[in-house]
Amino acid sequence: MKALVTGCAGFIGSHLTESLLADGHEVLGVDCFNDNYERRVKAANLAVAHEWESFELVPLDLARGALEELVDGCDVIFHLAAEPGVRSSWGTRFEQYLRNNVLATQQLLEAVKPTPSTRVVYASTSSVYGHAETLPTREDALPRPFSPYGVTKLAAEELCQLYWGNHGVETVALRYFSVYGPRQRPDMAFNRFCRAALRREPLTVFGDGDQTRDFTHVTDIVRATRAAGETPRVAGGIYNIGGGSAVSVNEALMLLEGFVGRQLDVSYGDCVHGDVRHTGADTTLAATNLGYAPRQSFSMGLLSEFEWMCDQEALGGRRALRVVG
Repeated sequence: MKALVTGCAGFIGSHLTESLLADGHEVLGVDCFNDNYERRVKAANLAVAHEWESFELVPLDLARGALEELVDGCDVIFHLAAEPGVRSSWGTRFEQYLRNNVLATQQLLEAVKPTPSTRVVYASTSSVYGHAETLPTREDALPRPFSPYGVTKLAAEELCQLYWGNHGVETVALRYFSVYGPRQRPDMAFNRFCRAALRREPLTVFGDGDQTRDFTHVTDIVRATRAAGETPRVAGGIYNIGGGSAVSVNEALMLLEGFVGRQLDVSYGDCVHGDVRHTGADTTLAATNLGYAPRQSFSMGLLSEFEWMCDQEALGGRRALRVVG
């Protein structure tokens, strides 16, 4: 199989790329290396992928269009490229969310339109639900985004449905719930918390910490994403992908205190505009149609991210020593 992975240098995209390569597939990776965090971090995410001869990286801005040559010959497209994050989607940066989430998706779908049997797996988000009226939330719940980010992701999801309904493009949308694990983006909570815990620095929680999330480990996300790309007769579907448990931020902090063996210096601030109180995924449909069931427990999943951060901090220390030397 030849797979196109957009956003291949990102948190989830790099894990997906490695999984496909390890199973003998050819991967064409695309990333525009946007400025939401340091390019060197994204480049490091691809270190393992570059060891495979079956991997090719194309630095490309999808929103510029003319993507027919890019998608030609691909059996499946995993569209993970996006402008991420709830907090930064307000104000002047919103134009980037429109460009990288909506326009880029439309351009990709246009390129696939002449070959509609090419499966397109779109990485959507639980942010499309906003303050869900029922928990766990099913896919037929009314989407009510509570952030500009959620609005743009829902718009791109609707584009996938339009191209499926009008042109037969085999799209599948996955609504990811709070993904965590090694390589998590630097702005995300567990990355910040693990780093602060190791450095003995104070950390700030937005809100009272009792908000809960259906945290989903990146390895479960990769399995679900691959299933969406490879399972027959699921085109046009929308699926929740969750981790199977409701965990509060304070509970996660207690686990981190156990990992480091001491109390953390935690302060609490105002809630962030766009954040919701609770999320929870009803994954019945994904279990039925994709064979999906989360495997990673939250405690062991958080430990995997903490141990990865330990390695990153050790590597950073060695770099500093080389610079000083």
